[in-house]
Amino acid sequence: MADADPLRPDRPATPVPHPSGARHHLHRARERWRKLPLPVRILLWIVGIIFTLWLILFITKGRFLKHPFERFLTSRLERPVRVGGDFQLYFNPITIKFRAEQMAIANTPWASRPAFFRADLIDSRIAPLSLLFGDKYRVRWLELRNAATDLEWSRDGKSNTWTFGDPNKKGEPLNLPLIQRAILTGTKLRYRDPRMQLSTDIGFETVKAQDTRFASDIRFSGDGTMRDRTFTLRGGLLSPNETVTGGKNRLALHAQAGATVMEVSGTLPGATQIEGADLRLVTYGPNLARLFDFLGVAVPDTRTYRFTSALTKNGGEWRFTHLKGRFGDSDLAGRMTVSLPDNRLLLKADLATQTLDIIDVGPFIGYDPQRLEKQGAAGAVQTVGGTPRVLPDAPLRVEAIRNFDANVDYKVRRVRAPNVPISNIGLKLALERSLLTLSPLTFDMSGGHVSSDISINARGAPVRTSYDIRLSPTPMGKLLGRWGVEESGTTGTIKARVQMAGLGDTLHDSLSTSNGRIAVILPAGSMWARNVQLSELDIGTFITKMFEKKLKEPVQINCGLIAFTVRNGIAAADPIIIDTKKNVMLGRGGFSFKNESLDLAFRADGKKFSLFSAQSPIGINGYFARPGISVISPELIARGGAAAALGIAASPLAAVLAFVDVGDAKSAACGPVLAGATAAAQRTKGGKPRDDVGRGTTAKEESGKSSAKEKQGQKKKFLGIF
Repeated sequence: MADADPLRPDRPATPVPHPSGARHHLHRARERWRKLPLPVRILLWIVGIIFTLWLILFITKGRFLKHPFERFLTSRLERPVRVGGDFQLYFNPITIKFRAEQMAIANTPWASRPAFFRADLIDSRIAPLSLLFGDKYRVRWLELRNAATDLEWSRDGKSNTWTFGDPNKKGEPLNLPLIQRAILTGTKLRYRDPRMQLSTDIGFETVKAQDTRFASDIRFSGDGTMRDRTFTLRGGLLSPNETVTGGKNRLALHAQAGATVMEVSGTLPGATQIEGADLRLVTYGPNLARLFDFLGVAVPDTRTYRFTSALTKNGGEWRFTHLKGRFGDSDLAGRMTVSLPDNRLLLKADLATQTLDIIDVGPFIGYDPQRLEKQGAAGAVQTVGGTPRVLPDAPLRVEAIRNFDANVDYKVRRVRAPNVPISNIGLKLALERSLLTLSPLTFDMSGGHVSSDISINARGAPVRTSYDIRLSPTPMGKLLGRWGVEESGTTGTIKARVQMAGLGDTLHDSLSTSNGRIAVILPAGSMWARNVQLSELDIGTFITKMFEKKLKEPVQINCGLIAFTVRNGIAAADPIIIDTKKNVMLGRGGFSFKNESLDLAFRADGKKFSLFSAQSPIGINGYFARPGISVISPELIARGGAAAALGIAASPLAAVLAFVDVGDAKSAACGPVLAGATAAAQRTKGGKPRDDVGRGTTAKEESGKSSAKEKQGQKKKFLGIF
């Protein structure tokens, strides 16, 4: 109640007027605002500003940002950016809507096209948080009309058109945004890579699918060239309706270059999202090497092949799993990954073959697979300068192996070959910066085991190849079975080692310039008498044993060494000596990796008196591809002439005297033999140096050093060498 007026007590006091309703509410609101904590008031201010900006952009469609957008992007990309038509940039309601007509982004100065990107229309919906967080922009919707993009590498491989900013900045890998849905009309993509000699042009169109399950398909087709070979490709992204709710895209791709075909099918998480894709690869063609050329990877040539594989991308790796198929008449299974660590191609593979056909082995050492397929083993022989040659001269693709690194683990259970008893091959291949190593390369052979380490260094010129091949003790009966030596009655073993190094980018060149040593050691054992007696042409003993049915009586081998010293591709006996219970077999001569010629002579001197022993060498001549055996040598003919003369002058009985071996052979000290020592280190059983073995030189080389007596002895016992 109001107080009474003291001057007019008979009248009540006038009420005090209250503030108006609006002012009252404003006052109360201010009071509540002041009572809010300061952080809350700041946050509300920010929300209010954002909402105001959102409202302004939504009402104006952000058209007033056209020129600031051009200036900002030009500065950021360091390339001119222009929008010739309508421009819109605003939130709708949460995603960012970006629309531009007649938009163009200029190319880098060295590129072959003036524009990196141009489009009559680009209309998109972009997830705003992806612009702030993550390494990929997420595009919910994209429409391109008459767009063209130029993706190009510089000739030196250091720059590309899609790496913006400093023109001297190192080119980065292409990182496409993640696009969930898209409509493309008249859109083209151009790609050029001079290093890979690759160029391609691909066109994209969105078409309505006949199948009602799909809203639309993005079909693409194109062509191009790679290493001067043309190819075509076609396919499509089949976008199902559920893509809108986070579904997947079906991909179908068919690429072909001549008879080489690759087909990919499966699903993608997004139209441009390969990560986590579930794909199936099928590829087939006449030569697997042509397919790997597209990766810039050098692999040996093959015969016709067909492979299937699961394919996906995880991080920076392309993974080929459940790989299986055939090349030629051989099978192959395993897995492989392709990646680009430090922008350098790396191939890793773990592969296995159950049965490897011998013809399919040929290309791994340089033989033409198609020639082998048509001609069999004869396809490995070519005529060069009128002489047959079997060592392959296909050059190592030095430039190709400089483009990538590799780590391959390969196993073979069995090799299909009538005369090559090889199985259980194991190979670890490593290629790092043009250094190729096959270490170890192992396999089982005729009850023995071969292990080797081969290094091919292509970091400089010329290519340098080192060979270290070791044969563990192996039964001679199994190893020499194809030459008539059977297990029954043969208990001897063989072990060997080859250590050489040579220069050249073919197998023939590296061997024809090689230096090193080859040694085959025969520890104590037994061998059929027939083989030893025939080797020395001891006709009397051979015939006697044949009539006595003792042809298979074992002959004891005390020790043996077949060794060669290799100098600049020429291998000379150093030494050849086999000591048996009854004979000492000696050899001299050698062979050439240069022209693949053979010129060897072997003779066996008896330790005891023998009648009808020819006491004359057996010669091995000709070439690797066409060897010959000279059993009736000039010495044997001369001996036969002497026999005839004696028979005429005296009596028929005297003729046999020309074929008598007095049995003066000196037994070998087996220590140096089993140690694989050179001829200079060989000794008789009495410890004296041997003067009847080769010295690691050819007869021609020795002729200038030997005494007249030595020369006469060489002439008597051995063929002329080289």
